[in-house]
Amino acid sequence: MTSFIQVSPNSDFPIQNLPYGIFSTKENPSPRVCTRLGDFVIDLAMLDEDNFFGKQYNLFNEASLNKFMSAGKNVWKEVRGRLTESLSSNKHPLKKEAVHLIQDVKLHLPVSIGDYTDFYASREHATNVGTMFRGKENALMPNWLHLPVGYHGRASSVVLSNTNVIRPHGQVAVKDSPPEFVASRQLDFELEMGFFVGKENHLGEPINIENAHEHIFGMVLLNDWSARDIQAWEYVPLGPFLAKNFATSISPWVVTMDALDSFRVPTPKQDPTPLSYLKLDSASGIDITLEVFLQSESMREPQLISNSNMKYLYWSIEQMLAHHTITGCNMRVGDLCGTGTISAPYENGYGSMLELTWRGEKPIKLSSGEERKFLQDGDTVIMKGYCQGDGYRIGFGEVMGKILPNT
Repeated sequence: MTSFIQVSPNSDFPIQNLPYGIFSTKENPSPRVCTRLGDFVIDLAMLDEDNFFGKQYNLFNEASLNKFMSAGKNVWKEVRGRLTESLSSNKHPLKKEAVHLIQDVKLHLPVSIGDYTDFYASREHATNVGTMFRGKENALMPNWLHLPVGYHGRASSVVLSNTNVIRPHGQVAVKDSPPEFVASRQLDFELEMGFFVGKENHLGEPINIENAHEHIFGMVLLNDWSARDIQAWEYVPLGPFLAKNFATSISPWVVTMDALDSFRVPTPKQDPTPLSYLKLDSASGIDITLEVFLQSESMREPQLISNSNMKYLYWSIEQMLAHHTITGCNMRVGDLCGTGTISAPYENGYGSMLELTWRGEKPIKLSSGEERKFLQDGDTVIMKGYCQGDGYRIGFGEVMGKILPNT
């Protein structure tokens, strides 16, 4: 399938994608819903006003995707179907004023996020971190192979790509001395994917594993910034807190599950067999190539430092959601869940500096001649992701953040 608007085969945004976002322009500073095709942003609020969809939805003149998501899966499919049909054939011509070049628009946080939960779903990541801190024999905690481990993060500090990240201060352990209050010396990134809840469940009514996919609207790239030295001192006994609450970056384009369904693959073999409420027979992994680039202030261009894939996740996003609600916890439209760091089963595919440098023992050598054990002030981290199809790719764009000193 191709569109009448020319799109490069290497573009993240062919007609097979059609992600959703929130944008504004100088001429109209009011944020509203859009989709993207190649280098063009299409104003869905204007199309809706012109009866482009055959009926008016009144869902797109909004500063977030929440109202559109809450309309339900049938509406999602109707809108996507009409856009696909029209953009492939020009059967329903677009109003000129509804189409903008990407460089002429401002993008905004796509979703009003109520709650944010971060999981720990990569066996490779959990094993690597456990080996560092507890030894190879005790790398995985006894519960890890039985349930998707997670913690509740801070929704208020979820920020859009290109938002600078201020190096956090906190308590850090000092051997044989009281802790000290300093700027984190072990600032790190975590390569993750995030997914948004598009259909709520009522309090006391868990989401069934077989129906979990119906509750997920779409996905974004996610960087769970982490202060490892603060984390090491605070995480016992209740897990991450200040080490992760200062910033979580997401990409601006929400790629729908409809666009990703053709890239489904089996998850890794789960042994022991999960309990019945987590058991899912169908292919529930997703083949998404993931890349991490690092650029210091002295470098002219970013350097690839990690190449992973979401297909390596042990626990699927459907299993995460089913587990999250098994107690009867009610998810709301716009809630964000992170997968946890996605590490591949090879060293140059590890999803964090902690693993890539093995806790600082193997520094990364940069093209500038510099070395990195952890992130320094002025460093920029860029994450990219895409599914490769036959002659096209379904991409997420990028999520980027630069580290600034805490002055």
